[in-house]
This record gives sequence, C-alpha cells and structure tokens, in this order.
Amino acid sequence: MRERVELNRELPPMTIPATALNELCRHALDAVPEECCGLITGNAAQVFGSVRRIANVMTRMHVSDETAFPRDARTGYYMSESEYLRAQEEAEGRGERVTAVYHSHVNADAYLSSEDLIYAESPLFPFPGAVQIVLSVVGDRVKDAAVFEVDAETGLFAAGRGRLLQV
Repeated sequence: MRERVELNRELPPMTIPATALNELCRHALDAVPEECCGLITGNAAQVFGSVRRIANVMTRMHVSDETAFPRDARTGYYMSESEYLRAQEEAEGRGERVTAVYHSHVNADAYLSSEDLIYAESPLFPFPGAVQIVLSVVGDRVKDAAVFEVDAETGLFAAGRGRLLQV
C-alpha cells in the first residue's frame, strides 16, 4: 500500500475560479475542528463550476463501528451517500458531471493519504475521472489548496503530481 501522494511545489499551479476556491476555503474553515468534504461539478467549458458541500458523516460511522471506521471526522471524511447522489443527479440534470472531490486536512499538509488513495482509486469510486482537491487548514487559515490528478497511463494518482490551486 502506498503511504501518500505529496504536493509538488515545482509544478505550475492549476487555475480555479475565485468563487470556487473561496467557497472551498470557507467550507474548510467552517468545518474546523473536523474535515470538510464535498464535490465540484462542471462541464468541458468550465471544469470547476459549482461547489457542493456534502456532510462529513465519519464521526457517525465511527460511533456505529469503531473497528471498520477507526477515525472520526477530525482526521477523516466519509461523504453522506444520499447527499452526494443527489448532487450528482442534479449536476447530470444540468448537463454537468462531478469533476472534483474535495476535503480538508486540519493541522496537516495538503496531500492524498493512504486512505484517500484507497477511496479514490477504487473500482467502485463513484466519480471516475474526478480530480482530488485537498485543503490544508492550519490554525485559522487555509495554508494550501492542492489538486491531484490521475495518471492517464496507470489510472493511479502518481507521486509528485499534486499541484497548488490558484485563482
């Protein structure tokens, strides 16, 4: 199992609309001390169109089964299935698709953890082709926002492929 995929500050940043990045940062700060999670939908013309907050139900999962879910929402996320299915359906109704899955890390850097990789690289992952965005929240500010893309050849998130997001 791979440990994690790090941010590579030497790669050029990826651009995202200011409204989308501001909403991601607001959500990450609103959720502290827990991680936030959500989806971004878009189309070919505007990849990062609409941000949709999704409830992080990791603590509920942890309380119901500590063995299967050893983390709570302070160190992990589990999207409300009914909310993400509704968001996906609404996006499809607008001719959009889920283009990104986002979540935050509290008092930690922006990287894809081993747990993030297991979820995002699973054959059952409900958003094929979606990038992963991770926001690093340290203290009372968002330190970094990074995007991680799948390698087209391997279908996996490649080491050193994480890039900063900018407006």
